This record gives sequence, structure tokens and C-alpha cells, in this order.
Amino acid sequence: MGMLDGKVAVITGAGRGIGRGEALLFAAEGARVVVNDLGGEWDGTGADPRPAEQVADEVRSAGGEAVANFDDVSEEAGAESLIRLALETWGHLDVVVNNAGILRDRMVFNMSVEEWDAVIKVHLRGHFLVTRAACVHWRELAKAGHAVRGRIVNTSSTSGILGNAGQANYGAAKAGIAAFTQIVALEMKRYGVTANAIAPGARTRMTEKTFGALSLPEGQFDALAPENIAPLVAYLASDQAAHITGQVFGVQGGLIQLYQGWTPIAEITKDARFTPAEIAARSGELFREHPTEYSPLRSPLRQLTGIGGEGDGA
Repeated sequence: MGMLDGKVAVITGAGRGIGRGEALLFAAEGARVVVNDLGGEWDGTGADPRPAEQVADEVRSAGGEAVANFDDVSEEAGAESLIRLALETWGHLDVVVNNAGILRDRMVFNMSVEEWDAVIKVHLRGHFLVTRAACVHWRELAKAGHAVRGRIVNTSSTSGILGNAGQANYGAAKAGIAAFTQIVALEMKRYGVTANAIAPGARTRMTEKTFGALSLPEGQFDALAPENIAPLVAYLASDQAAHITGQVFGVQGGLIQLYQGWTPIAEITKDARFTPAEIAARSGELFREHPTEYSPLRSPLRQLTGIGGEGDGA
């Protein structure tokens, strides 16, 4: 009996990298899997059915159940057809894992509107559309009196929750996904659905496009292998994680971190409206123990690989 025995899972971006590792582990843990991947290039251009079909074949060859889907989840019809395929094939839906994304890296002063829109559409709108389609289904079941144990796992990034120069579009989308996840968790709790997000660090087409070839000394544990991400996602998709919702986890190799979002860390108060001059006089109270210039912590991926550079923090 696997941790996901009998469950039906939809996994987007599952033709390669992290999504592929999730699809294979989910199947090994007993889930039936819809393997979705448009099969485009890292920048979103083109389409190819082979990556999704190859992963579905891997699952079936290992004795599992899987169907491939090649729809564009950033379009309403594509997202809805993905959920419909799971229901028509196996009669129910238990888990949605959103991975699909692209890169169009550029400094903000050089970024075109098209480069901004393309990344926001695939990442943020894609997550929204697939999540919405699943939530509509689960809410209808719950309102009809059926027990629902829905699970949503979204893919954020340290580029969003910490920041990375040159990725204003990607980082904004990934930060938005983290906030979106928390709001969905609040909205869907009453219907028996949890929503959590991960910020993975792994060797993928997108990370190597950003940072170059990522490798570790031969013979040691490969902490950058994309397959390392799947166990946490499988756990969050299971009944054992029913009490966890609205959380954001960092995961890389054998490291799992719990992130906390925007929270107040200092304040100044008075019993009337501030004047600008008063704020200027007291602003030092806000920054007494904190820097006035933002510099993000280095992500676990950067620490492990020794990647540095402007804006990477200490």
C-alpha cells in the first residue's frame, strides 16, 4: 500500500524535470496520474507531445496507470480539459500539482510587455486556471454532501519569495503563486481541500538556463537531482498531510524548509496622523535592527553551488 494508493492526480509540467519525478513517484505510491505537458521549449515556444507521452509510458511500464495530456494549461479550455480527463478516465480527482512554467529573463529596463505577459500567463494564470477547475469540482461535491479530501500543491520559487535580479516577471509570478496558494487554502478549507506551495531547488532546464550547468563533485549525493523534490509533494498530497494548508516549503536535496511570508518586524506609532517630517525623524526606529537596503538571503541552490553575484545577499 503506497501513501497515495487509489488517488487520482493531475500533474502539469510533468514531461521533464521536477514534474516527471513527481509523476513517477506518485505512481509508485499508488496514484493514477494525468501527465500534462505542452512539450514546449524553456521559453514557451513550440509544442511536442513526446515528453508527456514518454513519462506516461514510463509509469505504465512500471505497472502504474497514467494518461498523457498535451493541453496548454494557461488557456481556460486546456485547464478544464485536464480536470475533465481525470474525471472521465478514473471517475474522481484527488490531487492537483501545478508545475508548468517558462522563462523570459531580462532586466526590468529591457523587458518587453510580451516577455512580461508570457511568463505571468503560463505561471500565474496557469496555476489559477487548473486550480479553479479543480476547486469548482470539489466544491460541487462538498455541497452535494460528499466527503472531499482534495490536495493542491503549487510551485513557487526562491526567485519570488527571496528575489533574483533579472527575473522580475518570473519572480513576480512565483511570489504571486505563494500568495495565491495561501488564499486558496483559506477559501477551500471548508470544502475539505488543502493548498500548499513548494519553492524547489533542482537541476532543470530553467535553472540551468539561468545559472548555467549545475553539477556537484562526483560520488556524493546529488542534492540537485529533480527527483529529490517529489517526496515532499507526495506527502503533501496524502491524507497524512490533511492538517497542513496554506504553507510554503523550500525543498532541495535532503533539505526541507518552512517559509514565512510578509510579517511586520518593526513599527512606529502615534495617536494622530504622522507628518512627513515626523516620519523622517523616526524612521531610524524602524531600521534600528534591520538594513535599509534589501539584500536577499542566498537560496539553498546558490549556497550549494557557490553561485554569487549582485543582489544575492550574504
